[in-house]
Amino acid sequence: MTDSLQPNGNRRTPFPPAEPPDPGAPGPRTEDTQSTQKAKAASGKRRDAFFDNAKYLAIVLVAVGHFWEPIKGDNRAMEAAYTVVYSFHMPAFIIISGYFSRSFDMRPDRLRRLITGVAVPYIIFETTYPLFKRVIDNDPQQEISLLDPWYLTWFLCALFVWRLTTPIWKAVRHPLPLALGIAMLASVSPQIGDDLDLQRVLQFLPYFVLGLCMKPEHFQLVRRRSVRIAAVPVFAAALAFGWWAVPRMHTGWFYHRDSAQELGAPWWAGPVMMLAMFGCSVLLTACFFAWVPGRHMWFTALGAGTLYGYLLHGFVVKAGDYRGWFEPSVLHEPIGAVAVTVFAAVLVTFLCSRPVQRVFRFAMEPKMEWAFKRDAAQSARDREREPREKRDGHEERDGREKQETQETVSA
Repeated sequence: MTDSLQPNGNRRTPFPPAEPPDPGAPGPRTEDTQSTQKAKAASGKRRDAFFDNAKYLAIVLVAVGHFWEPIKGDNRAMEAAYTVVYSFHMPAFIIISGYFSRSFDMRPDRLRRLITGVAVPYIIFETTYPLFKRVIDNDPQQEISLLDPWYLTWFLCALFVWRLTTPIWKAVRHPLPLALGIAMLASVSPQIGDDLDLQRVLQFLPYFVLGLCMKPEHFQLVRRRSVRIAAVPVFAAALAFGWWAVPRMHTGWFYHRDSAQELGAPWWAGPVMMLAMFGCSVLLTACFFAWVPGRHMWFTALGAGTLYGYLLHGFVVKAGDYRGWFEPSVLHEPIGAVAVTVFAAVLVTFLCSRPVQRVFRFAMEPKMEWAFKRDAAQSARDREREPREKRDGHEERDGREKQETQETVSA
């Protein structure tokens, strides 16, 4: 029957089937629904606390390692700790950088962000560091060269090259074995030279490609309680091995800036050490990630400023070298080493803070809108996104892309 009898005896046509609600139309409990949508939008744009925590903790280790270098001398225990830190803090940064480069696709707006967030800071600091040495070290002969990365700027050069090649690694069938093969060949090729620090670019390439291949569940896997517990004996064994290896192993292997022949080793040692160190570095990096807290901490916000801490703390380290600040004997004693470690951590924490970011944003994150053509597609996206952002009260246009811009860097 198509009709139904009502109590008053009238016959009525049944109601039409319910249609799906209009997404823009208010429904029951409109205020609650809109609040939920706003909360979801906010959560989608919020930066991941785990990665910001990892970046901050890693940049602290970078600064500590740089301040240890001029005071470790012949202290075997300190040299062991130094080599262990250097075996994983750079790979950790590079893996995170690769992970956040997965969406890079040569789109005009992403190319502009790559230029303004990586290439321009490289040019600025590759010029500023030699000028700083001329003044502080009284060395008028110090040359400025954009082809020979100076001190910390090598990572910006490498990141620029790695990110440009991202579409290639996303297209090939087995990217990680291919990247490892390239790194192994680089380790036996002293002819590469120092231009653009290509030895480091190629030997650290597998870590970037590994980050490209990783998914969120891989990070969840290493953050389990069992892995955190297992990381304790792993790091203890690494420190013991580092203490044993200090008089037997060249520290240059950890920097990945020289070939095997340049380190005085036979050619076949290059590929062997490349694979061995890749395995050890990935293992220690996984243990490091296991200890990184995933919740919001007091230092989480500082993870967005690691580029500032990375590039700026180098001026203090180099000033100390030039001016002899690390020469007092007390700094080479245990209490002095502790004091230097605390100072390095406090310094880089301050350099990652928002006040410092505001002062140096012109060099780290220049907008440079005058230098680029306006992309019509991006203009349409901005017009569509702007009203929604104003309604939701967000300051960032896209949380994930912002996090890509604030690349974690290592020395």
